Amino acid sequence: MIRSMTGYGSAEMLTPARRFTVEMRSVNHRFSEILVRLPRDLSALEDRVRALVQSRVLRGRVDVTIMREERGARPKTVRSDTDLARAYAQALRELADVLGVAGEIGLSHIVSLPDVVKVEEAREDVEVLWPDLSRAVEEAVIALVGMREAEGRRLAADLLTRLDHVEGFARVIEGRARVAAAEYAQRLRQRVAELLREVPVDEARLAMEIAIFAERVDISEEVTRLRSHLAQFREDVTNAAGAVGRRLEFVLQEMGREANTIGSKASDLEITRAVIGVKSELESLREQVQNVE
Repeated sequence: MIRSMTGYGSAEMLTPARRFTVEMRSVNHRFSEILVRLPRDLSALEDRVRALVQSRVLRGRVDVTIMREERGARPKTVRSDTDLARAYAQALRELADVLGVAGEIGLSHIVSLPDVVKVEEAREDVEVLWPDLSRAVEEAVIALVGMREAEGRRLAADLLTRLDHVEGFARVIEGRARVAAAEYAQRLRQRVAELLREVPVDEARLAMEIAIFAERVDISEEVTRLRSHLAQFREDVTNAAGAVGRRLEFVLQEMGREANTIGSKASDLEITRAVIGVKSELESLREQVQNVE
C-alpha cells in the first residue's frame, strides 16, 4: 500500500541524567532530504541520525529536531590561560608607562579581562549517548511512518475511487467507438440520398468513404493502452511496496497522452464528453499523487 509524504512523529527518552526529545515533520519533496538539527556537541551523531531516518523514509523532506535536557548539573572545569595573562600584564605595564599612570597591576585586573579564565562544561562521549538517542530517534521514525501509512490509506481510497470514475468513462468511450462508425455510415447514406435523390448511389465509393472515416477515428489502440495504464496504476496503488509516487506520476502522464489522442480523433459528442471527464479526473489524480512517497 502507498504511503503519504506528510507526517509527524515524536518520542522522548528519559534517563537518570538527561531527557532526549525527538520531533520529526515530513512534507512533499521530489527526492529524499533529511535535515537534522541537534545540540552542537552532538553534531558528530548527525550522519547516524540521518541514516537511521533514511532507512525507513524513502522520499520526502524530513525535518528532525533533537533537544536535550540535562536533569542534573554537568561537571565543569575552570581553565586559565597563563600565556594570555602574561601578555595582558605586559600590555598593561607598557600602557601605564606610555600614559604616565602610576599604580599596581593586580590579579583582579587581569582575571577580569576576556578569556583569561574560562569555565567549561566537561564534554561527554557521544558513543555513550548514542544508544539512548538512537532509541528515541527510532521511536520517532516509527511514529512518523505510522502517520504516513495512515494518510497513505486515505490517499489510496481516494485514488481508487477516482480511478473507478476514469474506468467508467473509458467504458463509455469504448462503447461509443463501436457504434460511431456505423452511425456515421447511416448519416452519410441519408445525406447522399437527399442530395442525389433519383441518381443511383455509387456503393463502392460510399463504402470507401466510410472505411476512410472508420480508420481515421479508430481509437481501439488508444483505449487498449489506456486500460493497460489503468490496470498498472491500480496495481501500484494496491500492492506496490516502497516509493512508487514517481512511477504513478509517469503512468498518469501516459494516460493523459492517450486521452488527448482519443479526444483529437473523436467525432462523437458522447466520446468528447467522456474524454473531458477523464481529463478532469486525471488532473485530480495528479494533484493527489504529488503527495505519494
